[in-house]
Amino acid sequence: MKSLELVNVTKKYGKTAALDDFSYSFENRIYAILGPNGSGKTTLLNLITDNLLPTSGRIEYDGKEIHEMKASYRAMIGFAPQQQSLYEGLSLNRFMYYMASLKGLGKKEADIQVEMLLDRVHLSEVRNKKLGGVSGGMKQRALLAQALIGDPKILVLDEPTAGVDPGERIAIRNLISEVSDDKTIIIATHIVSDIELIADKVIILKKGRIAMDGAPAELCAGMKGRVREVRLAKGKDSLSGIKGKISSITPCGNEMTVRIIDNDNGNGTEVFPSLEELFLDVFEQKM
Repeated sequence: MKSLELVNVTKKYGKTAALDDFSYSFENRIYAILGPNGSGKTTLLNLITDNLLPTSGRIEYDGKEIHEMKASYRAMIGFAPQQQSLYEGLSLNRFMYYMASLKGLGKKEADIQVEMLLDRVHLSEVRNKKLGGVSGGMKQRALLAQALIGDPKILVLDEPTAGVDPGERIAIRNLISEVSDDKTIIIATHIVSDIELIADKVIILKKGRIAMDGAPAELCAGMKGRVREVRLAKGKDSLSGIKGKISSITPCGNEMTVRIIDNDNGNGTEVFPSLEELFLDVFEQKM
């Protein structure tokens, strides 16, 4: 199996290392890169897509350095950036054909792929609308569709569900799962719930370094025994005596269900930790 491998990769801006001695081997799986803003996620994606050169270290695909492969490597990449900086004066249809031409597809092949991909992301009915006049969720699906042109071997997605409603997020998440069989899919996000169900591997980045990595369930199991759930009466006063980090509050009638990390009071029911709770714990975020 061909793999994408980063070996001791560092990227510095001045004296600051955005990515610091990063080593990892990516295969045909779905990988989630988790971390807050400034953790190095976008820098990592730009290095993988050959938009940036590392300060040191090497990046290889199938044993060959990607900067030596040049266009042949970039032809295997599908990239959906975070910013929805699309050509808003173009119709969705023209945008897709434009991206197909940039990827070197002829008219016949572009006809087949544009038709298939617009249908797959459920945008066929708005194909003649200008991109400036469609919703944010439609733009995100359009970015995903253009990234899939040419059937890339490596699909790189930067915050693919940022700013979209829950229904759109589910649709995008399901589509990513559907196309994952023969691809290396790398998703950078800080929306943990979007990838908890679909990621095979999670890499948590902290200040440009790998804080931890592994399968979601394995990582969460490392917190076993530290998360409890309690039922309390509604109201802020009910939370005043809680010790530990509150990870979620769910209203239920006149009560609320509260999940707590490291509840020193010892009351409540032990529950299996979520990936979001692991994320909160790693970055010591408090409600």
